Amino acid sequence: MGWDFLRKAEWLGAERARGYLLLLALVNVTTLAFMLLTATNGIDRNGFLIGTDFISFWSAGGMLVAGANVYDTLAHVAAQREFHTVPGEYTAFFYPPSFLPMVWPLGLLPYFPALAAWLALTGAAWLAAMRAWFAALGLKGPALVLILAFPPVIVTLTHGQTSFLVAALLGGGLLLVRDRPWLAGVLIGLATIKPQFGLLVPVALVASGQWRTIAGAGAAAVGLAALAALAFGPQVWADWLAITQTAGGATDSGTIGFAKMVSLFAGLRLVGVPSGPAMAVQAAVTLALVAAVAAASWRRPFSPGLAALVLAGAPLATPFVLDYDMVLTAFPLAYLFAKGREQGFADWERITIAAVFAAVAFARPLAINAGVPIMPLLLIALF
Repeated sequence: MGWDFLRKAEWLGAERARGYLLLLALVNVTTLAFMLLTATNGIDRNGFLIGTDFISFWSAGGMLVAGANVYDTLAHVAAQREFHTVPGEYTAFFYPPSFLPMVWPLGLLPYFPALAAWLALTGAAWLAAMRAWFAALGLKGPALVLILAFPPVIVTLTHGQTSFLVAALLGGGLLLVRDRPWLAGVLIGLATIKPQFGLLVPVALVASGQWRTIAGAGAAAVGLAALAALAFGPQVWADWLAITQTAGGATDSGTIGFAKMVSLFAGLRLVGVPSGPAMAVQAAVTLALVAAVAAASWRRPFSPGLAALVLAGAPLATPFVLDYDMVLTAFPLAYLFAKGREQGFADWERITIAAVFAAVAFARPLAINAGVPIMPLLLIALF
């Protein structure tokens, strides 16, 4: 049998896969239910606020409503601690001003209604993008068990993060390039709220000559930036630029925690590689991804396969990516599955799909407890 057990993975048929999905879904739902049922006044058993990272966005929204500067770190710390504090813990706000019009409404609501509304709206957007991909690929669904079994979904829900929104904008935008280029551009332009995931997008668009989408993306990005300047003052851009060095330092020093991050840079730092060489390897891989995407896109029609390639490379191309951001991989995973079902699975495809799908359930625990970063290698395999 040897390597064929993994290379062919013929044992991973429909019935076995369905069983694994049910098991993962059960674990995820039980975990979420346990966290909520054992919480007291919105505080979990470990003393953390339900939604953890969301307090950063909600506090920023409240500051914007009050006319305060969200990029004043001390003021942002104070705003968070006014509602809840864990000694030594602070959730920073490094998002560009383009994100501010989206968080401002959060400040009009109490914390928990705002969290529920945020997750419901952004989750619905991601699910709509997933349904569009499934329809374009000739797949039914996605079934509820598939969504509940996908570990990045539970991680995004428990963190109250932006991952659903960014994945919906990029996934939906890239899928629409061929048929609705202007709308695709608008969605891609709005995704600049988290710009590190768009590094490969202009490469693919330029190489394939998608000028209407490029124009739409540019207009949407500039319009969103102008809206932020108009609503909150042009100084907000200078304030953001002033703290970007702090954001870079947090990535480089591991303030966020290399075990929580899933980038190649973080994986190398976790196993002891110094910052300089780790960033050099990250830069080399990013350049290789750019070259690969450019070659795959050159003078070719934009297709779901090309969109999947760009989305598979997105988390590999940046040094700053966390496990909840892996909801973005749902689109290339769906593409690989649809292609395999129609044309037959190539060597290593079955096991790669299964491993990347489930990996977030194990990536952070393995990195924290054993110092083993599995996610970068699996992302390379996916690409």
